[in-house]
Amino acid sequence: MRLADFILREMESILVEWEAFAATLFPAAASMTPLALRDEARQILEAVATDLSTSQTKQAQIDKSLGRAPKVMGAPETAAQTHAILRARSGFDINQLAAEYRALRAGVLRLWTEACQPDELNLEDVIRFNEAIDQAVAESIEFFSEQVERARNLLLGMLGHDMRNPLNTIQMTASYLAALNAGAEISQAASRLVRSGASMRALLDDLVDFNRTKLGLGINVTLANVDLATLFADELEQLRGVHPGYRLELEVVGDTRGLWDGLRLQQLLRNLVLNAIKYGKPDAPVRVVVTGKEADVRIEVVNSGPTIEQSDLDQILDPLKRGSAQRDRHDTDEGLGLGLYIVREVAKAHGGEVDVRSDRGETVFAVRLPRGNKAHRLEQHQPMPSSSQENA
Repeated sequence: MRLADFILREMESILVEWEAFAATLFPAAASMTPLALRDEARQILEAVATDLSTSQTKQAQIDKSLGRAPKVMGAPETAAQTHAILRARSGFDINQLAAEYRALRAGVLRLWTEACQPDELNLEDVIRFNEAIDQAVAESIEFFSEQVERARNLLLGMLGHDMRNPLNTIQMTASYLAALNAGAEISQAASRLVRSGASMRALLDDLVDFNRTKLGLGINVTLANVDLATLFADELEQLRGVHPGYRLELEVVGDTRGLWDGLRLQQLLRNLVLNAIKYGKPDAPVRVVVTGKEADVRIEVVNSGPTIEQSDLDQILDPLKRGSAQRDRHDTDEGLGLGLYIVREVAKAHGGEVDVRSDRGETVFAVRLPRGNKAHRLEQHQPMPSSSQENA
């Protein structure tokens, strides 16, 4: 008996085995009805049987094996794709989804071989059946991953939005307590709250921005004429207040004015400096060097500390990545691993780029920002900073 005919004839027996196996996939299956456990199984098997009964050229078989099977434009979701969405919404994980297909493959072939004489088995049917199951697995995993990613992005977006109001309340209350002059202990506690609130806000901003980039929206920028010398001096002054034990130095050379998003570039600098503080030598200064050239401005954040291995440098700007030095740390203030990724995305949103080097005990993150058309600059008669500004 040909396999396609067997599948259609023994559909109920196959579905009973599918349902029985799906019922073992805890915890998601614990509260599911038999109908929910089967969901699109019948339609998947019917699609497999149709595929087995359809003539196929050698080239079509090769294309399918390479994942190049033609897709029907405007066609609705396949049964495998719908099955993946329903399983994701029911709480199945991707390993359980794959396990269902593995059990289905083994079950169908076992039932078929038990029902047929050895000389009735068709090798071509086995090959075509495996191809059809593999195609269903590929469709399911693709849609399952998209569904999980969409749900995660929605959660991150809601989390970022809903945390802002209570965080603002905490920071305002802490600032109020610090201003009361109610004694050294109260002032110190309020200062710790202010610093912790600032750290939480930075993490929250990174989380929201990461979510935007994963949704394909990119970093949002609002361009205006700004002077990086003034902008960065203000940002470093705020960071000194939060990290009084560190020396943060600023050196400015040339014209540092251009058309950029000032708040985003402050965020970029903040992430780079916080990274330098966290992983650099605490008794060595963190130096910020801003150099204005004709076509662009170069921003360098330099810290002394252990040399970063090349394997870590290659992925240091990727999201949710940590180098070996970061992984070896056991402090609780590690963040989300998004700070340097946000730096890269902010630079990219301005048409710029980020480079990093680490050698001889010094690490340098360098950001190049195109200045844009000269017409976008501030009035040229304004004084140009040409001397170094250094603050301890």
